Amino acid sequence: MKCQPVICTDFRDLQRLSLPFEPGKPDSNTFRRDSAVVQKRQSTEVRQQQIVDAAAVLIFKYGSEHLTVKRIAAEVGISEAAIYRHFKSKKSILSFLLNHIEEALLKDISSESIANEPVTLDTIERIIRNHFSNIGMRKGISFQIIAEIISLGDRSLNKQASRAINRYIARLKEILADGVRDGAIRPDIDLEAAATLLFSLIQGLVNIWSLSTGTFKLIDTYTSLWHIYREAISRR
Repeated sequence: MKCQPVICTDFRDLQRLSLPFEPGKPDSNTFRRDSAVVQKRQSTEVRQQQIVDAAAVLIFKYGSEHLTVKRIAAEVGISEAAIYRHFKSKKSILSFLLNHIEEALLKDISSESIANEPVTLDTIERIIRNHFSNIGMRKGISFQIIAEIISLGDRSLNKQASRAINRYIARLKEILADGVRDGAIRPDIDLEAAATLLFSLIQGLVNIWSLSTGTFKLIDTYTSLWHIYREAISRR
């Protein structure tokens, strides 16, 4: 494989097949048949991941307007026909890619990371810091690809991108609401505005960092901005 995965997520959790044979008396034909099904499914999902990763790399390097099925096939090292066995069109590849990006972003700020603990300002800072760390490892590619896909002007893809961003902001709003509930954030705050401002802080900083080709430390600059944001939302 020519490209390295850049936005891989852990959503592909294959369920084991229940093999219908008696203990101690395995039905070898059934085993081979079910194993073939698992192998085929794994192959399909791995290939889809390779295709999506290749699309991400090409968009990152050349922009979405230069993305073609032919280029994706060349990047993966397969034929165009092989691409079409997994996706109907370039648009379906981009849709799948948007799903991947949304999963990666939401996973970064998942509620699982703060389960069963009070949400303090330090808790929120830790979540966002870890989020920036993951963004840095992905080279800031998530927000750039969303912007590139939006630039294509496809209405259905734009709606999908909008839904992804809105879910992301909604998750930030939930974290802030938990902070209000636990007494860390001022109760009179406009949560929608605060979440949108936090999103703008994250996206804006990542865009500046990406455009500068990483000439400054993302976490260090985030820390400076967080101090300003923290003062604005902290309980008086």
